[in-house]
Amino acid sequence: MNQARRKPRFAAGRARALGLPTRGTTNPNRLRRVDRWMVSTPQVGEVLRGAADPLVIDLGYGSSPVTTVEMAQRLRVVRPDLRVLGLEIDADRVAAGAAVADPPLLEFRRGGFELAGRRPVLVRAFNVLRQYTEADAEQAWQTMLSGLAPGGLLVEGTCDEIGRRCCWVTLDSSGPLTMTFACKPGDIEAPSELAERLPKSLIHRNVPGERVHELLSDLDSCWATAAPFVPFGPRARWAEAVRLFADRGWPVRDHHRRWRLGEVTVDWSAVAPAS
Repeated sequence: MNQARRKPRFAAGRARALGLPTRGTTNPNRLRRVDRWMVSTPQVGEVLRGAADPLVIDLGYGSSPVTTVEMAQRLRVVRPDLRVLGLEIDADRVAAGAAVADPPLLEFRRGGFELAGRRPVLVRAFNVLRQYTEADAEQAWQTMLSGLAPGGLLVEGTCDEIGRRCCWVTLDSSGPLTMTFACKPGDIEAPSELAERLPKSLIHRNVPGERVHELLSDLDSCWATAAPFVPFGPRARWAEAVRLFADRGWPVRDHHRRWRLGEVTVDWSAVAPAS
């Protein structure tokens, strides 16, 4: 069968969990950047605070449930009574999660893109789609979005093994809303190094003529212009680079305090595939 046409298959078992097992690699604090962002982003906060049933799903947490436990702790700053459900296809990973479960506030079950039939208000899906084709990843987006509660959000992205370089997309039922780039500024030579962590829908689009390529090129230019801020540290340089970037007319959503953390969030329209 042509790999480009292959659809995600169902893993074996009663749960009929949709998707394929990931490598499962994870580390404590690997996803702290996206967790920190979710806690501080008004749109996520409004969804969590306004939910009648504050259920959050962590999809594909890997061989250790540590990042699910961390997410639950961090998001409870926004909504103390929220419930977190970690989903994995691999039964051994579900068993590892059960060992640290605290029902009903923190549970672990077998499931995939179908979200185990639940209706969460927020899904975090990190490092789960890189093994798929672009078409299959798009289908996975649609499957997860169809399972959200009304007004719910999906945060889907990838990061390196220790969470120093991350990219994620925030989506609702209408599709992608924003794109976030996040890094440890002292760990990069140029912002375009984050291209290796672009979502599946963009990772092959970082070529001339595509919006994401233009964005990263312009952000690199602003980073170079901000070189006089080097004596003040890499975070100050990143913040100045993003300020210059916003001044050039890019639709930057966040503010200086977020920039100081090595982040920038833009409207999806700034990076959406040209065709």
